[in-house]
Amino acid sequence: MNDNSYQIIKQFVGDKLSKKDGTLPQTKIQDEVEETSKLMVELGPSTFARVLSVPQLSPLADDDWKRMIRELETHFNVEMSNGILIQGVDQQQRDNIWWTSKEKLTNECYYWNRYREYLKPALPPDVLRSMDEDTDVVMDNIEDPAIEQFARYGMAVGHVQSGKTANYSALVCKAADAGYKFIVIIAGGINNLRNQTQERLNEAFVGVDKGNPVGVGKLGRLMTNRLPISLTTTEQDFNKQDANKNAQGLNFDNISTPVILVIKKNTSTLRNVISWLKSQYKNQISSHAMLMIDDESDYASINTKTEDDPTTINKNLRKLISLFRKSAYVAYTATPYANIFIDHLAGTDDLGKDLFPEDFIYALQAPSDYFGARKIFLSSDARYLVAIEDNDQILPLSHKIDTFVHELPESLLEAVRLFVINVAIRKLRGQGNKHNSMLVHATRFTSVHKQLSAHIEEYFSALKKNITAYGRLSSPENYSHVIEQIRMTFVARHPNVEFSWADVLNGVCEIVNTIVIRQVHSETKIPLEYRKDGPTNAIVVGGASLSRGFTLEGLSVSYFLRNTVFYDTLMQMGRWFGYRTDYEDICRIYMSNDMIQNFRIIIEATEDLFDDFGRMSKAKMTPKDFGLAVTQHPDSGLQVTARNKLKNSKDLYFEMKLDGRAKETSWILKDNEINQGNIEAISRIVRAAGSRYERAHHTYVWKRADKDIVLQFLNDFKVYYPTDPFGITARMPIEFVLKYVREIDTKWDIALYSGQSKRTYDPTDDVKVWAEERKVEDKGTIYEVLNRQVSSGASEGVVFDGDERRLLGSNRKDIRERMKRPLLMLHLLDVEGSPSLLAAFGVSFPGGIKSTDRTVKLKINTVYALYIEKMLKEEADHDD
Repeated sequence: MNDNSYQIIKQFVGDKLSKKDGTLPQTKIQDEVEETSKLMVELGPSTFARVLSVPQLSPLADDDWKRMIRELETHFNVEMSNGILIQGVDQQQRDNIWWTSKEKLTNECYYWNRYREYLKPALPPDVLRSMDEDTDVVMDNIEDPAIEQFARYGMAVGHVQSGKTANYSALVCKAADAGYKFIVIIAGGINNLRNQTQERLNEAFVGVDKGNPVGVGKLGRLMTNRLPISLTTTEQDFNKQDANKNAQGLNFDNISTPVILVIKKNTSTLRNVISWLKSQYKNQISSHAMLMIDDESDYASINTKTEDDPTTINKNLRKLISLFRKSAYVAYTATPYANIFIDHLAGTDDLGKDLFPEDFIYALQAPSDYFGARKIFLSSDARYLVAIEDNDQILPLSHKIDTFVHELPESLLEAVRLFVINVAIRKLRGQGNKHNSMLVHATRFTSVHKQLSAHIEEYFSALKKNITAYGRLSSPENYSHVIEQIRMTFVARHPNVEFSWADVLNGVCEIVNTIVIRQVHSETKIPLEYRKDGPTNAIVVGGASLSRGFTLEGLSVSYFLRNTVFYDTLMQMGRWFGYRTDYEDICRIYMSNDMIQNFRIIIEATEDLFDDFGRMSKAKMTPKDFGLAVTQHPDSGLQVTARNKLKNSKDLYFEMKLDGRAKETSWILKDNEINQGNIEAISRIVRAAGSRYERAHHTYVWKRADKDIVLQFLNDFKVYYPTDPFGITARMPIEFVLKYVREIDTKWDIALYSGQSKRTYDPTDDVKVWAEERKVEDKGTIYEVLNRQVSSGASEGVVFDGDERRLLGSNRKDIRERMKRPLLMLHLLDVEGSPSLLAAFGVSFPGGIKSTDRTVKLKINTVYALYIEKMLKEEADHDD
């Protein structure tokens, strides 16, 4: 198959399908491909090439046409929901449809329309529709630039590597169409990210790079009178000399085209921009509206000091905004935990307001083809994850800057072999013209990056020599131990791939010489560059410089060894999220079991928070309400609080909101003596609850029980404590639950559940239940219940009668909002491998997003505070 011919013909068919309205049924796609196939046969490749205005085309095989149908179906069947909006109190009273109901209807939308045309071949129709509607909502909320004076503060929250740059590029185009004349993109804190962002804005908005048409500039004749003035380039961040040169002596009071800057989040750069603007305007800029987009806004933008003495970058961002009488600030991030800690009342006469998104927060949804956190970390088979278990003696998670790396762990060698295999598989799938990357993120120190890179170079050189010498022989694995290892890696990691070992090895022979090793850190000599004139296949070694927004093209293998506990840092390091069209099945992520667990916890907490976000939107609640929800969330709030508060105080208090939550002992100690004691604790509370119970199916329910028997049970039951002293990472923050019971004066409901096991439990003569069968993962001293969920279905529904229970359905948050009392849920579990039943419990708390008066506050002990402080120092201690 000729890759180039295939891609040209596929693009031709895709363009025709893109022009059709509505959703495309499978038969329509198939008909269009078959019609094109017949046309090519009738006309012949040469004539068909002239029809498509290309030099030549090669015939395609039947398998190529079938593959084209599959790939086009994948593309056109992608779905994407619109985002969710919450607005501040004042914002809810403003004109929030000025763009969609007035300006957009009469505006030519020059910049947006050409960007949309540029995106059409690459984006599925539903994704493009959603992007249009999402950015319309943000436009409606940033204010009409014709208004005489305004300052709007908002935030768009997306998913890591989900397309935030494309989204804010669309926003830039629409803002320029509406009349925003000064557009500033704050693009991260390192050069490679700023350069990458500048390149994308050139393609999406400017249309020119170094005088040559790029991106939207290639769609037709460039209209020079509408050409945006870019004061930065792909090679150069902002400086006054280049700005004056690029401005070409224009009078900025009278400009008709927009001015754009893409700058690093860097103190000196911000100062230069402020100084240059002051040299252009003596007073506050009143004639032009400014849009500032703060990409990765949770990084460095936040004031972590006092309002009297703010951090330098925060101060300069606010000073830049204050130069304009008309301004809109939109923060973009996938991890908004720090943003919501900004004091919404903070501000000074000199700097203006702080950057809290008081006017709106818009939560962007991810398309259905997004390779995201839930798919990777919460799928039942964990197919994309490979546990690293052999690094401790070679490269421990906690190591120092002078660590000597004498060899590589076998798991890393396997990952290198797997990457070589993946490049070959993608070529066999007709993706030989696409970039491929492997990420090695195993340290925060440049000296260790260099050592790792040297060892990888040495290993890959030997691997390449073996493939060159033996790869094309019959049964080469009999002659080369290295090739046998490659074969074993292929069998172990890709047992279901559609190609044979012989086909893959042949592909490996073809591509092995195209693979390069690149380092990305503060002392990089040869930069990582994805070439425009052909595919780049790179093993990339780096750390902080590859986090936060930088895209590794065609990433299919990640090797991750880091020790951070902070949720935002973890998620931003996850370069493996994104889009993996037609190669998602071969992607693998190597990391430690502890890190896999950490990712699972933050993903569940984040999903829970954004479910609350949707409920808050419907209830007309505000960004301030959402900020409070984040800081009081049982699973993420303590860590978020610690990260932001420990910098200024050694005394750390955490206020947890349990209302509307369910907390369970999903990690269960295997110790038989402890477990028997826990079973007896369940027996004691059942006896204490008495004989006045109700039955819901086979479940026993005691209503309005005294809280003293609940308190006694919680004191008797031995809960597993993991690394933190409050049980938060094990989903049972027992100290907070105990304080809730002591402080909140309320009666309790108690439920003892029955399951489908043949094993029974009868704590009294008239109470008998069958144990509940659960799948668990053996983790040494404990069992972890599968998906960390002890109860099943709408467990809380047992406190309602049959009719009301059916009416409430299975949404557990809806049920908790209707509950009148907290519910203690008692479970006896029958798990494979355990000779005896296991005791577990959960607590479900009534209330929901509007509950505000039953938070529980505890002082965090010194040991845990010092642990978090140590992690903070380690995170800051890097030189890469």
